[in-house]
Amino acid sequence: MDLTRRGMILVLVAIALTGTPATRAHAASAAKINKEVTAALKQLYAANPTAKLLGENAKAVLVFPSIWKAGFIIGGQGGNGALRKGGKTVGYYNSAAASYGLQAGVQGFGYAMFLMTDSAVEYLDKSDGWELGVGPSIVVIDKGMASSLTTTTLKDDVYAIIFDQKGLMAGIGIQGSKITKIHPGK
Repeated sequence: MDLTRRGMILVLVAIALTGTPATRAHAASAAKINKEVTAALKQLYAANPTAKLLGENAKAVLVFPSIWKAGFIIGGQGGNGALRKGGKTVGYYNSAAASYGLQAGVQGFGYAMFLMTDSAVEYLDKSDGWELGVGPSIVVIDKGMASSLTTTTLKDDVYAIIFDQKGLMAGIGIQGSKITKIHPGK
């Protein structure tokens, strides 16, 4: 397959990811989302002690176990997740973003957002779509920062951890993603 044809396929995948988030959101069942979120959290907590610490101290945890990003000049990413309070799902959400620039490839990843304050949870509940980078402060935790976090140093509204990266594409980010409440089928 030549590079031009491969690029066109990637563009079509990107458009599909970003152009129809509502359709894709309704297609996923609540049971499937819950199963994926439970598995992702179990794996994340087992592999990352900082995530476990954050989970134990968070007011709520918003988990997107499978986000797919694709692009060739124009790109998009999207996936579904669930908000958990006290270990129970209280809402379902879609995360979607579009981008343009020097990019090519397909990549999958998951991310968990640990909402540490009541005001961060309220913002998510009351917003008509939360565009990350607007609203509560979000700190994306990398390995270096993870080693220095303790219960006494947790002071930000939201901490995010990206996990389970696979595929080939330069740059993973959640900045600019829009999180919207969805109502999946049973």
